[in-house]
Amino acid sequence: MTQFLLRLFARLPLRWWHVVGALGGRLTYRYNARYAKRLADNLRQSGIVAGANEYQALLRQCAAEIGKGGAEIIPIWLRPYEQTLKLVQDCQGWEHVEAAVKQGKGVLAMTPHLGCFEIVSLYYAARLPMTVLYRPPRQQWLEGIMRAGRGRGKVNLAKTDVKGVRALLTALKKGEAVGILPDQVASKGEGAWASFFGRQAYTPTLVARLHQSTGAVPLLMFGERLPKGQGYRIHIEPLNADLTGSKEHTAAQLNAALEALIRKYPAQYLWSYNRYKRPGGVEPPPGQ
Repeated sequence: MTQFLLRLFARLPLRWWHVVGALGGRLTYRYNARYAKRLADNLRQSGIVAGANEYQALLRQCAAEIGKGGAEIIPIWLRPYEQTLKLVQDCQGWEHVEAAVKQGKGVLAMTPHLGCFEIVSLYYAARLPMTVLYRPPRQQWLEGIMRAGRGRGKVNLAKTDVKGVRALLTALKKGEAVGILPDQVASKGEGAWASFFGRQAYTPTLVARLHQSTGAVPLLMFGERLPKGQGYRIHIEPLNADLTGSKEHTAAQLNAALEALIRKYPAQYLWSYNRYKRPGGVEPPPGQ
């Protein structure tokens, strides 16, 4: 019954979901002190805006956009696939994918916590195969809904374990794409400390390892959330980073490239994400 009602409500206009989500985001910021502090602290220390008025305005925008991101999952996951794809109004940079395919190379599709990252893999997989890593949610009942929503088109879902990494390698060697969150906190032994907006973050090294072992083309992708619920514009661009060398070097290069992209659309970044936590068993960064 719950899924039936959610699927029914999913047909409401996207603008409705964004209005509700923006309100929910602002209320969460107002009444959840721990969440609000992390969001405010991460945004402040990033130094993206210098003035107090600009910072407060951007902070309010961020709270609203994060709320939209939570609400829009329902129409994106639960609408029929064809209707979900119609939410994409434009795609800029698809020629970079075509160039990689023409060369017979795999694609490292990196979708940071920016804009609507859920829509990117669904759009891509309507055209070409993509294997996507995912971490099972803590609520078991949610995993079925998540897999059904994400695993459409030519998507192959792989859990974040050794078997999942093997699935990524297999896909890349076949010249297919893999989807990775490049700005998540890595697990012990799978990352390196590198500066991210002026603060050390334990950064995944998987992207560099996959690039070095397969020669896959690294591309940044994200779904820009258009105003007034108009839908999404997907951006695809080459990763301007050197992924050769030590893990510390490649992590720093990756973060610098992500920073440059986020600075263009700061309101749509997930500043509430606990990007700077130290995973269990990982030594603190040098000098701390």
